[in-house]
Amino acid sequence: MNKWFETVAVAERRAKRFLPKTVYGMLVGGTEAGVTTRDNLTAFDELGVLPVTAGQSATRSMETTIMGQPSSMPVMISPTGVQAVHPGAEVAVAAGAAARGIPMGLSSFASKPIEQVVEANGQTFFQIYWAGDKDSMVARLERAKAAGAVGIILTLDWSFDTARDWGSPDIPQKMNLRVFARHFHEGVVRPRWALEWTLTGGFPTLGVPNYPVGDDPVPGFFDAYVDWMQTSPPTWADVAWLREQWDGHFMVKGIYRVDEAKRAVDAGVTAISVSNHGGNNLDGAPAPIRVLPAIADAVSDDVEVLLDGGIRRGSDVVKALAFGAKAVLIGRAYLWGLAVNGQAGVENVLDVLRQGIDSHLLGLGKASIDELGPDDILVPPGFFVDP
Repeated sequence: MNKWFETVAVAERRAKRFLPKTVYGMLVGGTEAGVTTRDNLTAFDELGVLPVTAGQSATRSMETTIMGQPSSMPVMISPTGVQAVHPGAEVAVAAGAAARGIPMGLSSFASKPIEQVVEANGQTFFQIYWAGDKDSMVARLERAKAAGAVGIILTLDWSFDTARDWGSPDIPQKMNLRVFARHFHEGVVRPRWALEWTLTGGFPTLGVPNYPVGDDPVPGFFDAYVDWMQTSPPTWADVAWLREQWDGHFMVKGIYRVDEAKRAVDAGVTAISVSNHGGNNLDGAPAPIRVLPAIADAVSDDVEVLLDGGIRRGSDVVKALAFGAKAVLIGRAYLWGLAVNGQAGVENVLDVLRQGIDSHLLGLGKASIDELGPDDILVPPGFFVDP
């Protein structure tokens, strides 16, 4: 099969045919009825553009900086958990992002150690949850700093709601004979995925090597998840305390309201991401693009505002920038590319987004992403929400 794809939608269709049903289901799921997950995508489709006919710029610039890091376009890798879609996992993603000149976000629930990921991409931001006691959180920050992480992403957009109308996939924490027998049929119907893992020496495990402190053993994904789930949620004073433990760029991911965006500014963060965790927070929340303008208007002079959720095309990036985002984060989009073709697939996704951004800059008569604004976008009545 030709592994090159010209759109992210094509990559997802190929990934669906390639991945075991359980793995694919793990990636696409949102909470409850999936209303928010769908709106993350369809909201962008409701927005139109106003192309020009002549006088376009012969050259277009999309370079920017994201939390102090130069980026070849206003896109960065959003941290996602254990990436069982390909043996290269986060290292392949980091290398693909580095090859295309964009920063990497690494989850604390990743399957590859931070040291390996930073080696593959020197522009790696380490993502942390408010999980465990304060000493353990500081220890994770210290390890990230020693490894060379350039910044921190504190993810707070999660409600531990595991209800899904289509059912939750049966995800094993580790592979043994009993688990292998239970999932054997998935490998039979998806033999290329099974062969790919077999050739690398085994099947994926859900250990999280960036979560333990000191010499503690690497916990399984669900062990770490339970630790996180049982930790009392942070206050804004806690966020301010954690921010004080890191001397450098610090993002809070999951902002959805103007008042909380202002609280994040007061806590001293340098960036926020308008995000609903890919539809895995509370179902019924609107797509991030619907609340972005109000938040950007309120705090973009004080912090960098990014958007995370539903980015599948370069046009989506352009629309987010037109309404105040400095850049966007992508999650599922690069996972489809990773599943289809490893590092090269990640690079393919980034090339697709770059081409789409460039095409829209050309069609809108812009020489730079800095020239984009609300007047370039057609907005239906009642589209935006004032949070």
